[in-house]
Amino acid sequence: MRALLSVSDKAGIVAFASGLEKLGWEIISTGGTYKTLSAAGVNVIEIDEVTKFPECFEGRVKTLNPYVHGGILHKRGDAAHVAQAKELGVEGIDLVCVNLYPFKATIERTEDFDEIIENIDIGGPTMVRSAAKNFNDVLIVTDVGDYESVLEALQSNANTLAFRRGLMIKAFEHTAAYDARIANYMNGRFNEGFGEYQFITGKKSFQTRYGENPHQKGALYEFDKHFTNHFKQLKGEASFNNINDVNGALKIASSFSDENAVCIVKHGNPCGFAIKESLLASYTEALKCDPVSAFGGVVAVNGVVTKELALKMNEIFLEVVMAADFEPEALEVFESKKRIKLFAQGGKKLVMAKDSHDFKHVDGGFVYQNADCICDNEVHNAKKQSTLTASEQEMKDLEIAWKVAGLTKSNCVVYVKDSAMVAVGMGMTSRVDAAQCALKKAKEMNIDVTGAAMASEAFFPFRDSIDAAAAAGVKAIIEPGGSIRDDEVIEAANEHGISLYFTTVRHFLH
Repeated sequence: MRALLSVSDKAGIVAFASGLEKLGWEIISTGGTYKTLSAAGVNVIEIDEVTKFPECFEGRVKTLNPYVHGGILHKRGDAAHVAQAKELGVEGIDLVCVNLYPFKATIERTEDFDEIIENIDIGGPTMVRSAAKNFNDVLIVTDVGDYESVLEALQSNANTLAFRRGLMIKAFEHTAAYDARIANYMNGRFNEGFGEYQFITGKKSFQTRYGENPHQKGALYEFDKHFTNHFKQLKGEASFNNINDVNGALKIASSFSDENAVCIVKHGNPCGFAIKESLLASYTEALKCDPVSAFGGVVAVNGVVTKELALKMNEIFLEVVMAADFEPEALEVFESKKRIKLFAQGGKKLVMAKDSHDFKHVDGGFVYQNADCICDNEVHNAKKQSTLTASEQEMKDLEIAWKVAGLTKSNCVVYVKDSAMVAVGMGMTSRVDAAQCALKKAKEMNIDVTGAAMASEAFFPFRDSIDAAAAAGVKAIIEPGGSIRDDEVIEAANEHGISLYFTTVRHFLH
């Protein structure tokens, strides 16, 4: 039995080759892998001896050879194939271990196009695909994490068709993701990221309990190990809906850097948010906005959950708490709650992946776009339109309201007072309805919005929303501007003694 080992990532390769050698396998290798194995004392044959042809063109051609691919691809159970292999002097290669040139690491490290081109693997993917195609007879290993299981399978005669089929699927996933990354990079470099094809690839992080409903299956997939590095299930199993809600809460809570931000979400929409002197105070204030909706909701905590905060959270039923981390004593507090789910990122503050693009499924395909970004300076650089100037606290409230509005389903209007959200209207077909619905809910909760700041993620087309805000006691407003009736809106703000700011940027979220 012969194995061909040619890897870019050398981790574990010496132990794997040594294990194969002990089982009586003959080892063939190339370039750097050959040198690594030889230096470690592995009895290894250089690829030139098999191909009867030297590596050439600076290593661009070394395994693209019929002695290699014939050895991999001929069917052992086909008499004609076996006879032809013997006639041509082609010996079988029964295991191929390949991981590919580090294209991702290269594009992250340099913009040098010549170097990037040289890190596009050709022979590697070809060998992987050859071995995967002939998985009936050949083991294809593309994952360092599979070395041990492959050795165990060979030792215990568990090298079954099903085992090889699993490796085959992994191999095609590996080359598909590799080629997709190259195509996306080239389109990003030369076509502004929008080529004739768009490839979205992710690795499965874990299976969710079910999909959006119990009769649907679901799973979470990740880009660049984001969830591997930043998602720990400490208690309970995440569902499809949990992941969506956590994402919404995370985006809002994490957008305030190191501040003590706490966001409460229900069905993807914020129903509470605050930034106070402590996380406990922030949660307490956030809960006041809409404690009815918060029941069974999702909480994102931009920091570490303490025992005191856990005790406060335990007073109502919460579906999920997502935090940077939990103190051990806090986990003990939650232990008595059977249905709560606890997830952590394993740091001091929440972080987001900050994906460069996003997409949404529509029937028959998907729409794809550059990711929206609510920049920290949008409020501070906003243009004052009114006679009155907002106070320092009002500017802070405007910043909070603006970020929450931009990360909430349109049409959306947000009211913030003393760094806590006091009312929100979202997902409405009318901006007037959004503004009035928020105020109606605040009234039902006996929340006084007098002195609050208000944000709308898109412009007000008429002055009626300003008039309603004034009647509720709003003192500062921020919106993109851009309506043909901006002058009427500005006039209304001045009439009511409201400070008004235009960002010139809108943030629709649909």
